[in-house]
Amino acid sequence: MIGFLIALLSGALMSVQGVFNTQVTKASSIWAASAFVQFTALLVCLGAWMFSDRSSLLKVFAVQPKFMLLGGAIGAFITYTVIKSMDLLGPAKAVMLIVVAQLLVAYLIELAGWFGVEKQPWEWRKALGMAIAIVGIILFKWQK
Repeated sequence: MIGFLIALLSGALMSVQGVFNTQVTKASSIWAASAFVQFTALLVCLGAWMFSDRSSLLKVFAVQPKFMLLGGAIGAFITYTVIKSMDLLGPAKAVMLIVVAQLLVAYLIELAGWFGVEKQPWEWRKALGMAIAIVGIILFKWQK
């Protein structure tokens, strides 16, 4: 149950953050806003690290394969694309598309067993759920 609640909180925070970041971009530029977002995230993470586990920061370099260290770089592009999509589409449409894209890619990663994730079997109900989500986007966007 706690995982479910944390996931809901994550989604809510991502939506609010996207709106905040879009407004910051209007006062500066998209890359300046993205840099600020990543910098403040670094400060929060370092603060949390200092007051919690204090394990060696260098242990992250033990990860294999090394391309797994690209998560932060991917995060910079996530920030950029969320800001840009919210600016162009509005928060509701952008988040709906972002969430469906996340779901689709996550399911493909599970099906293929990529990146060290345990491979999962194909399930029609999950594919149907994805199709329903896509139909939901079409209905949400539909205009007369």
